[in-house]
Amino acid sequence: MRPIPHSTTLAQRYPYRAISWQLRTQTLRFSRTPMLMGIVNVTPDSFSDGGKWFDKNAAIDHALQLQADGAEILDIGGESTRPYSEPVDPAEELLRVIPVIQGIAEQVSIPISIDTTKAAVAKEAIAAGAEIINDISGMEADAAMVPLAIETGVGVCAMHMQGTPQTMQDDPTYDDVVLDIFDYLQNRYRQLRYQGIDRAKICLDPGIGFGKSHQHNLDLMAKCDEFHTLGCPLLVGHSRKGFLAKILGDKDKDRTLSTVGATLTLARLGVQIIRVHDVKANKEALDAFIATGGIDGISAELPT
Repeated sequence: MRPIPHSTTLAQRYPYRAISWQLRTQTLRFSRTPMLMGIVNVTPDSFSDGGKWFDKNAAIDHALQLQADGAEILDIGGESTRPYSEPVDPAEELLRVIPVIQGIAEQVSIPISIDTTKAAVAKEAIAAGAEIINDISGMEADAAMVPLAIETGVGVCAMHMQGTPQTMQDDPTYDDVVLDIFDYLQNRYRQLRYQGIDRAKICLDPGIGFGKSHQHNLDLMAKCDEFHTLGCPLLVGHSRKGFLAKILGDKDKDRTLSTVGATLTLARLGVQIIRVHDVKANKEALDAFIATGGIDGISAELPT
């Protein structure tokens, strides 16, 4: 019996899938393989690695290692957004992130992203070399954020979050989590365009773990390809999050391998950017996944 051929390629399955993202001075172009955004938390209290990279030099060294491991974007954050975390004063956030961004920008050519909801922090980060504003509030928390993005020409990532980090896990409720978040992201995209941000500069993030129950997160992960019809690049950050611990049945178990497993699902669904802590493990798994036809049944050509 002859084998049944694979029916469609990634491009055929998702004809509206964005193929590029325009940043301040660079343009990212997407292929079948997702780009990995490496996480650099310059915080004492992030849920997974709080305090580990709080020292400036340690954070810079970590960023350089993430690049060596295969990161194509580096996301720098100075405020924990774990559930029930306390807000950080802008002056303190600046002290944490600006020296790190300056140190990284002197040594890398890949884009740097600033993970913040504060325009004052974003402004200094851009001056230090950042190409992207990654805002968990969907660029709604600070009225000065959108004008700053327009003025500087950075790429922006607008995320969905129900509530705030202090309230988001109290009782997250949706009529239909995928449809409700699709509607929010579509409306937010239209608002950003109306305010003057170029469509080529907008990326969208459904916000895994931000005001979602365990089942909400599973539904979003399984159906995030539905967001391709919005026409923007998709960024998903599932790395080491609590829903993976529930899948494993052990909140203390290492979540690296479960993160990798979910990353492969996102790759199959055409997600363009995947935000992770463990870049090397995810990169090696993606390389094998792509090479063996895991995306659309077409094996990759490996370097000789």
